[in-house]
Amino acid sequence: MIAAQGSEPAAFRLLRVDIVVPVFNEDEAVQAFHQQLAAALDALQTKQMDSHPSVSFAFQVIYVNDGSRDHTQAILEAIAAGDERVRVIELSRNFGHQAALTAGLDAASGDYVISMDGDGQHPPALLGQMLELALSGYDVVLTQRLDVQQGTLFKRWTSDTFYRLINRVGDTRVIPGAADFRLLSRRAADGLGSMREYHRFLRGMVAWMGYRTVILPFTPPERLGGKTKYSLAKMLNLARNAIFSFSLAPLYIGLSFGVFFLLLALLEAFYVLSFWVTGRQALLEPGWSSTVFLLLIVGGVLMILLGFIGVYVGLIFQEVKGRPIYLVRQDSASQNPSTPDQPVQTS
Repeated sequence: MIAAQGSEPAAFRLLRVDIVVPVFNEDEAVQAFHQQLAAALDALQTKQMDSHPSVSFAFQVIYVNDGSRDHTQAILEAIAAGDERVRVIELSRNFGHQAALTAGLDAASGDYVISMDGDGQHPPALLGQMLELALSGYDVVLTQRLDVQQGTLFKRWTSDTFYRLINRVGDTRVIPGAADFRLLSRRAADGLGSMREYHRFLRGMVAWMGYRTVILPFTPPERLGGKTKYSLAKMLNLARNAIFSFSLAPLYIGLSFGVFFLLLALLEAFYVLSFWVTGRQALLEPGWSSTVFLLLIVGGVLMILLGFIGVYVGLIFQEVKGRPIYLVRQDSASQNPSTPDQPVQTS
């Protein structure tokens, strides 16, 4: 039977794929990155998947400008003018990498959503392999950096320490070297989007969902330009969010110290009592230095415990205020983009 004119074969599937790229002060790299990305997307649109010959893709690239202060926005607008697949979302200020990723994920509506950085260290050449794995039935395709020998000794040590710590004290295992270069199926993206906590650690949140996951190792190339925007302070802030969002271990540490010093106090009481029982109470002399020493230790433990509690209370305070994760200044997909005086609120 001849198919009706203009109809498609029943087995043919057109899958929409959204690629989310957060950028911050990347005017030295984003143009070269988009050239690499566009070339990879063009190849995927013209090539049939070996394992799924009846599948083709329609791509949308969502750049999220996280409050850049250089010429990034102008370059992105020029890219969008020359490539109809590109959508540019500009946030009202710098909200941070995790918030910018969230903004892009919220805007994505495709069958698959891929997030990647715009500095060139997440190679677009891997997109085909990621989609092949997704079509095989995986809801999450994680990438794992294989650059353990790269970077400074301090960076390698801090990274290794962080993953060891979060996996020891947390309830959710986070893969060492896991990057924010990942693919999510529609249901996985919807699940991640339903979690609206203000302090975000997306790697842990994706792992917590528990969808069927596969790991794709890769060796990151050099940056296309500029330098990393993840300062030590930002890395420490991300580590804090990860530990306090996925674990109550700090509170249990303080509780353990409390029990330990209570046992020491009981031992001290029995020790002093033994002098009275044996009639050697005259040997007891006030120990000023030992008393001060114990007071300092106990006081220090109490301050640490109160500090932990204070951090949790502070996180709760920021959460219950219900402020949006980010604010959009303008969106190229909107017919009436917002102005700086009237930002679009997105929670």
